[in-house]
Amino acid sequence: MRTLMVAPQPFFQPRGTPFSVLHRLKALAQLGYKIDLLTYHIGQDIPIDGVNIYRIPKIPFVKKIAVGPSRAKIALDLAMIWKTASLLSKNSYDLIHSHEEAGFWAAYFAKKRGMLHLYDMHSSLPQQLNNFQFTKSGFLKKAFDKLEAFTIDSAAAVITICPELHDYVKAHFPDKYNCLIENVADNSLVFNKKIDVEAIKKRVKTNGEYAVLYAGTFEAYQGLDMLIESSVRVIEKAPNVRFVLVGGKPEQVARYEQRVEQLHLSKNFVFTGSVIPEEVPAYIESCDMLVSPRLEGNNTPLKIYSYLRSGKPIVATDHITHTQVLNKDVSVLTDCTSQAFGDGILTALNDAQLSARITNNAKTLADEKYSYDVYLEKTKNLYGYLESQLGKSK
Repeated sequence: MRTLMVAPQPFFQPRGTPFSVLHRLKALAQLGYKIDLLTYHIGQDIPIDGVNIYRIPKIPFVKKIAVGPSRAKIALDLAMIWKTASLLSKNSYDLIHSHEEAGFWAAYFAKKRGMLHLYDMHSSLPQQLNNFQFTKSGFLKKAFDKLEAFTIDSAAAVITICPELHDYVKAHFPDKYNCLIENVADNSLVFNKKIDVEAIKKRVKTNGEYAVLYAGTFEAYQGLDMLIESSVRVIEKAPNVRFVLVGGKPEQVARYEQRVEQLHLSKNFVFTGSVIPEEVPAYIESCDMLVSPRLEGNNTPLKIYSYLRSGKPIVATDHITHTQVLNKDVSVLTDCTSQAFGDGILTALNDAQLSARITNNAKTLADEKYSYDVYLEKTKNLYGYLESQLGKSK
């Protein structure tokens, strides 16, 4: 079954959906499939056996792309549509596997050419318009609702990456083959560069501090403003705590550094900026507690699965983005306020018995439900189903 995968993302860059695309490709290659990947002109080539990477032509005025919807993405996606049509006309494919908004045009091409279409649903795109405050246009939001419904309805199968999305598709499209495959894959399966863990430990803990780690993007919905406000309460009662924030674009890091300086807490914070993916596990290993203060969205952050495996206590907001995976047996869950989040960090810090219990439970949950073997088996079963549908159509 020859597949064209269409990913309207900067591939590869270390952020949510590109990670998901990367691990999807790695799993399919491991299962013996041959994939042509079409993606943006931006990003790093990562060699994977059985995967050919095609890119749209360089667009001179677009050298980087922000997370979420943007005007620049419109220009890139127009080029993606043209390149998709070009590849479909030149090559013979059995399946088109689309990610995010590529599902809109992939559904059209698949229907026109009598192909199978697999829609990889990472989030609800109409919801993204609200989360990123991209538009107030009711017309545009309704158009996205209809496009998303058409994409799901016409697909041979849908991958949903979290229970909330899985339940949404199940409720609105009950007859659809709907496969829940959480983004549990470990980056060490792809990136093999050796990292100096001791050097990172020295950066994190210069004088034996208790290190609290946040790793991820610095977008507003991640709740970093709340995390920084909560740190005032934490440091007042536990001055030896150091917050380590891994990620962020330079301008975002500068803004948060300024806010920390205003609070006279600079010595209690380390901002690393963006780091290579291989370093993130080393930061997790070097810290004592892991936090996720996210405030919006319904897709589970990728880091949650590595947090579960870490052997470190987790503190997260009691929000659907977390609670479809986390519960009070494996983490400390708090209300979405700075006071509550600060109290949650202090609880995990001061109650060693609680921290040991939730940490052990988290590792058990990760082993039983979110292992890479489970991820690979689900991928194998899904593509096996699509092959059976291809056989019926021929």
